[in-house]
Amino acid sequence: MIDLDKFRDPVVAAKLVKRIESLCDGQHSFMEVCGSHTMAISQFGIRGLIPKSIKLLSGPGCPVCVTSLYDIDRMIAIAGLKDVIFTTFGDMVRVPGSHSSLREARSQGADVRILYSPLDALQIAAENPQKQVVFAGVGFETTSPTIIATVLEAKEKGIGNFSVYPAFKTVPNALKAILESGQTRIDGFLCPGHVSAIIGSRPYQFIPAEYQIPCVIAGFEPLDILESIVMLLEQIKAHKKDGSAFSVQTEYRRGVPDAGNPHALAILDKVMLSCTAEWRAIGSIPETGLCFREEYGSFDASKRFDIKVEPAKEPQGCICGQVMMGLHQPDECPMFGKKCTPENPVGPCMVSSEGACAAWYKYQI
Repeated sequence: MIDLDKFRDPVVAAKLVKRIESLCDGQHSFMEVCGSHTMAISQFGIRGLIPKSIKLLSGPGCPVCVTSLYDIDRMIAIAGLKDVIFTTFGDMVRVPGSHSSLREARSQGADVRILYSPLDALQIAAENPQKQVVFAGVGFETTSPTIIATVLEAKEKGIGNFSVYPAFKTVPNALKAILESGQTRIDGFLCPGHVSAIIGSRPYQFIPAEYQIPCVIAGFEPLDILESIVMLLEQIKAHKKDGSAFSVQTEYRRGVPDAGNPHALAILDKVMLSCTAEWRAIGSIPETGLCFREEYGSFDASKRFDIKVEPAKEPQGCICGQVMMGLHQPDECPMFGKKCTPENPVGPCMVSSEGACAAWYKYQI
């Protein structure tokens, strides 16, 4: 069992802060991609420890936040169908769609259930053969292998009344889209530890190779984050000194092997294909979604049910998309903490426990 106290040692933290101060010789903007990093940075007051010349930007690393309005509206519509049991992880029930949410659908009679595992949904399907059981396939590479493994088990057991709504997202090409947009100044990436435990470090190699930007795969404790900032600054200093090439480094070595998790990747490759995905408030990004291969198409809830919804529009005034692109901080939204609060969220960034707006609101950054 890992002793987390050693990753929160204030003496070591003070030394890392001094190291950051000695390395920082100008303005730097670093994007923390993962929502768990955003929450940790806020929880542990990292922004208040490091020099103000270092700006930490929240990225699109909250899977609930980036699930498109179109997909949420379709999930709500499916949940409202007769003889459907709609199952999901907890955060999704509160995310507002165009006119409702899964929580509101449940209050109106829909059978919406919050589960901790997709295997629980499979069990519900086995126990209710007269019902269609749908699981909301929301998540990055961290959670998608577990959900897809459940599909394989359903096929093996012949449970045909189980399906998954595929709203999966993948991270690397989303970062490419941010860089290609040219809208956000990014001097380095804190890459997501959980996602990287599955995909490894190789999928990020294009960032230093093509865009000359350093990357560090970071852990989630305060010393992890501070050490990762040190590693980014050291790469930048070495590059300025002698032209050293930028690279992808792994600070979170206790959780991330270089090759990731080959077994989990094999499961994804067996059942799914890369496809274009719609990211809420950001737009369509090629090769950032996972779609079912033809031989597993019968488990695709988005095709199993003939559901049509009206074109979706983002809430007027919500800047979640700009927050997730690193263009604005949460408190720069005119609705932040006023019209939009965790109790009454307008945008998805205020809903999820990993959302940037929720983190800022909770810790009053």
